[in-house]
Amino acid sequence: MKKMILLSAVMMLTGVSCNQTALRRDPVTVVLSESGVDLEVRRLMDQGIELDERQRQARAIATVFARRTTPDRAYRLASLCYLKTLGTDFMPLDLAELALAETGSIGFDPKAVSSKGALGVWQLMPYRAESHGFNPHEMANDEKCAEAAVRELATKLDMARGNLVRAKKLYCGVGPEADAYEIKRRRYQREILRELGTPLHVRAVDLRFSFAKVS
Repeated sequence: MKKMILLSAVMMLTGVSCNQTALRRDPVTVVLSESGVDLEVRRLMDQGIELDERQRQARAIATVFARRTTPDRAYRLASLCYLKTLGTDFMPLDLAELALAETGSIGFDPKAVSSKGALGVWQLMPYRAESHGFNPHEMANDEKCAEAAVRELATKLDMARGNLVRAKKLYCGVGPEADAYEIKRRRYQREILRELGTPLHVRAVDLRFSFAKVS
C-alpha cells in the first residue's frame, strides 16, 4: 500500500509531456529521498486533503519547468512544489515561481551557488538554511531545499503581515535587486498561468483563493 501511494503521487504528473549573479554550475545530480516523500504522502493522504486543483497546478509547473531542464527532473521538482506546500499557506505555484526566478535560467542546478553564497535550486543563504534546521550542504538535496524554501517563505509572510506578494519579494531581499527579482518572478508567474489556461487579467491571489475553496 505504501508503494502504491508513492506511485500515485509520482504518476500524477506523467500526464504532461536572490541574487542571480555569478551562479556556479556543477554536474547535476538529482537527489530525492523517496522514503521522505513517501512518509509525507502517507501523512497528507491520511488527512483526506482534496488534491485535484493542486495536481492541475503541478502538471502546468512540470510543463514550464521542462522548457528549462529534462522532463524527468521537471516532474520531480514539480512534485516537490506539490508536496511541500500541502498543509501550508502556499500553493505549488508559489514555490515554483521562486525556483524559476532563482535558478530557472540555469536549469535548476541543485549545486548552484550565487556570488553571495546562496545555495541550491531555491537559493537559501547558509545561515537561513541553518535557521530552518538544515546544514548548508543539504541544500544540494532538492527535497530539503524545497522544504527550507517553504519555511523561509513562511517567515517572510509573517514579516509581510500576510501579504504574499511582498513576502515573495522579501524572499530575495530589499532594494534594487529585489525590485528586479520581483519583475522576473511575475514574468514566470504569467508563464505558469498561461499554461493553466487562466486569463492573464485574473490575479494570482484570486486564483489561489479559488483553489483554497476547493482544497
